[in-house]
Amino acid sequence: MLERYGHGGDLRTAEEAFGIAADRFVDFSSNMNPLGPPPSVKPALHAYADLIGQYPDPAVRGLRRKLSELHNIDEHSIVIGNGAAELIDLVVRALQPKLTALAIPCFDEYRDAVRKIGGAIYEIKLSADNHFLLDGDSEKLFEIAETGVLFMLGSPNNPTGQLVEPGLIMKLLQEGAYVVVDEAFMDFVPEESRYSLIQEAARHERLFVIRSMTKFYSIPGIRLGYIVGKPRSLSGLRRLQVPWSVNSLAQLIGEAVLGEADFAGRTLAWLLKERPWLIAELEAVGCAVCPSAANYLLVRIPPELGMSASMLQLAVGKLGVLIRDASRFPGLNHSYIRVAVKQREQNELLVKALKQCFENTGNRGD
Repeated sequence: MLERYGHGGDLRTAEEAFGIAADRFVDFSSNMNPLGPPPSVKPALHAYADLIGQYPDPAVRGLRRKLSELHNIDEHSIVIGNGAAELIDLVVRALQPKLTALAIPCFDEYRDAVRKIGGAIYEIKLSADNHFLLDGDSEKLFEIAETGVLFMLGSPNNPTGQLVEPGLIMKLLQEGAYVVVDEAFMDFVPEESRYSLIQEAARHERLFVIRSMTKFYSIPGIRLGYIVGKPRSLSGLRRLQVPWSVNSLAQLIGEAVLGEADFAGRTLAWLLKERPWLIAELEAVGCAVCPSAANYLLVRIPPELGMSASMLQLAVGKLGVLIRDASRFPGLNHSYIRVAVKQREQNELLVKALKQCFENTGNRGD
C-alpha cells in the first residue's frame, strides 16, 4: 500500500514496493506544481548558509508582513505554520468543537484532527451523481449549523477538486456555526478573488481560512502554510503552537516565492491548457472524470474492467507511474483514483500506462 502513511508522494515506499529508483518514477500521486520550484528558491538556499546559525524569528514577521500586503489584511490576522497539517490540528484543538461536520469525501486529516480531541463527526455525504458538489439547498446542511458546531470544508476540495460557493459558507456563519475553509489549492484557481474567503476571515470571529504554500510553489519538503482569522480568534492557536514551529529556511523561501508573479501567471496558463487535455484523454480510454478547479483529477475506473484502484495502482506502478488510490478517502469506493495534472510529456506517459493496463485486463477477460 503506497498510502501507508496517509498521503501520496511517498517515493521511498514506492521504491521498496516496485524495485525502481525513486527518481525514475513519474509521480501523479502528489499534487505539486510541475513548473516549480520557482527560480527564487535556489538563491534563497544559497543565502541560507549564512543564516543557519541563527534562531528563526518566532513571530515569522517578515513572511506575515508580505502575506498581509498580498491579501490586503492585518498581519495580526495571520498565523504561519509548519504546513497546513499543523494548522488543521491547531484550529481544532483551539476551538474544541462539540460536533464537526465534514463533506465526504474530503482530506482525511480533518477527521484525524477531530478524533485526537475526542470530538464527534457528522458526515455530509456528497453524491457522485452531482459530481460530489456540496449542495447549498440541502436542508440537512443547515439543520446542524448552530452555535458550537464546526464545518471543515475544502475549497477546492481534496480529492474532488470542487469549489464551495462563498454564499453557502456565509449562510452557515449566519446560522451560528464555525467554519474552517481549507484553501490549500486556491492559488490554482483563476477566479480566486471570487471564491477565496481570506478577507472575510480576517474580519469574522468564526471563520478561518487555511492556505498551503507547498503545492503551488512545489516546495513540500520545507512544510509551510498559514491560517487567516480575526486576531482575537487566533489567540488560542498561538498559545498551542510550539515555539519555532516554522524554521528559518521555510521563512526565507516563503518570502522569496511570494514575489514570483511571472511564475504564478505561467502556472495558471499551463493548467488552463493541460487540465482539459488530460480530462479528454482520460475520458477517451473510458474513465469518468469529476469536474475540477484544481491541479488534480478524481477519476473513476471503467467499471466493465472489474479492476480496483489498488490493482491499477500496482499495475501502473510496475511501469514507473504512481497514482493515488482514492478509495483511501472516506466516502469513495475502490473504483476511484486521483491523479495530478502534470506537463504534457508526463501526462502522455500516464495515459499510455493506463491504456496498457486496461488493454491487458480486457484481454484476460476474453
